[in-house]
Amino acid sequence: MILIGTSILILAYMIMGKDINPLLERVKHIDWRAKINALMDKLRPWALKAGRVATRPLLQFYYVMDDDSTSMLDRVLIYGVIIYTILPIDVIPRAVYKFLGVLDDGVAILYVYKKVKDKITPEINIKVEETLNAWFGPEYAWIEG
Repeated sequence: MILIGTSILILAYMIMGKDINPLLERVKHIDWRAKINALMDKLRPWALKAGRVATRPLLQFYYVMDDDSTSMLDRVLIYGVIIYTILPIDVIPRAVYKFLGVLDDGVAILYVYKKVKDKITPEINIKVEETLNAWFGPEYAWIEG
């Protein structure tokens, strides 16, 4: 639970331009392999409710996070944005503020996307499409049927 809170706080601090170094100290000894594996178990149920389009960027983040060359800071940001998006709790609640409640997720996703977009390789996009097809079926299957 400490990792979830710290990751989301680091993400918020990065967006606001605040110093994150003291927070990074809290997560430097995290077993990322275990967190990455556990994250997929949380992501799939959310994805099946949210749909293919909403899931694509989070899977791109997931596979960047899974890459051994990804820095700890990028892993923390990715973990934070995925957890923040799939958790039912938001800074701006969707149930009360409708569109604005979705906007905070969008801002977080766009911020992290700008940070890691150069790490989203064609190989990662292939993995994303394979996962989406496994979860939702082939994207254009309805055209052929």
